[in-house]
Amino acid sequence: MILSLLRIQHLRCLEAAELALAPGVNLITGPNGAGKSSVIEAVHLLGYGRSFRGRVRDGLIRTGQPALSLYAEWTDGRGQAHRAGLRHSGSAWEARLDGGPAPSLTELCAELPVVTFEPGSHELIGGGSEQRRRFLDWSLFHVEPGFLPLWRRQARALKQRNALLKTQPSAQVLAPWDQELAEAGEELTRQRQRYLEHLEPILAGVARDFLPELGAADLQFLPGWRRSDLSLFDALQLSRDRDLASGYTSVGPHRADWQVTYTGLPGREALSRGQEKLTALACVLAQGQAYAADRGEWPLVCLDDLASELDLAHQRQVLSAVLASGAQVLLTGTEPPPALQELAVAPTWFHVERGQISRRH
Repeated sequence: MILSLLRIQHLRCLEAAELALAPGVNLITGPNGAGKSSVIEAVHLLGYGRSFRGRVRDGLIRTGQPALSLYAEWTDGRGQAHRAGLRHSGSAWEARLDGGPAPSLTELCAELPVVTFEPGSHELIGGGSEQRRRFLDWSLFHVEPGFLPLWRRQARALKQRNALLKTQPSAQVLAPWDQELAEAGEELTRQRQRYLEHLEPILAGVARDFLPELGAADLQFLPGWRRSDLSLFDALQLSRDRDLASGYTSVGPHRADWQVTYTGLPGREALSRGQEKLTALACVLAQGQAYAADRGEWPLVCLDDLASELDLAHQRQVLSAVLASGAQVLLTGTEPPPALQELAVAPTWFHVERGQISRRH
């Protein structure tokens, strides 16, 4: 897919900006705090319905403005043109897709696949499990037609069960929601495991290029209960007393996780921060590659502040990989990364200064 036009209004320090983007590498430079990352954030908002830099109330909407708005035009891998708009007032989203109201943010995000590597991406490896579940579910959302209804079904069952737990219900009252959560959760878990099995050899290849000293990379799936011993329904029965005491469901796919292990890492030795960053980057690129294998086109690749996150050799590896894929890339930095010049890449170049964006020639 190729994003051709992006308009931004009242997003952080960006009052009004328009970028006519090109295939290949689109470079966005400028001093720290000028708004480079906000351009990446705008694309991420359109692709995910949320920011990678915190909640809306954390300064996402420009001070003194009632709302932010975004508009984008792109062409998908089949050559079909799309356009979308997104407005957020701080309390509610309003989305439009191809000239009409989008039923929900989900429909918009389904049409605009984006993968993002940014300074906080190391949390994918070193942070909490919620971000890893989101990573996993993004992929399933885009490649499994039945995933979203299934995810909503288990989320509704979990919500209902948690609400009931706070009222100290009888086993008879709780039983239907145990059954519903178990049925939806088992199938959701099967889909997650199948995807990780599909992703593992792709990740192993990418990680081998970035971190050869750590040996082969493996993915370990943690489903959220002792699945090798128990069905989810049985696990819910066994945890019922504990759940009644705490008021929430302690086992199930909402507690799922996954982790990357390396055969060359001794014992349970932790990854360094640099190794976490490279592992996270390998996961993001493997996710894009797996998407392309399933859908026949790469998602849009956003690389925020790549030069400050990676040394020159790894910058060269990343850019070589995404250029070879044919993916469109949005790349930010205080100045053009040296790897671009080494690879003889002539990017479409934009410069941000005091919240204003101009085209460099």
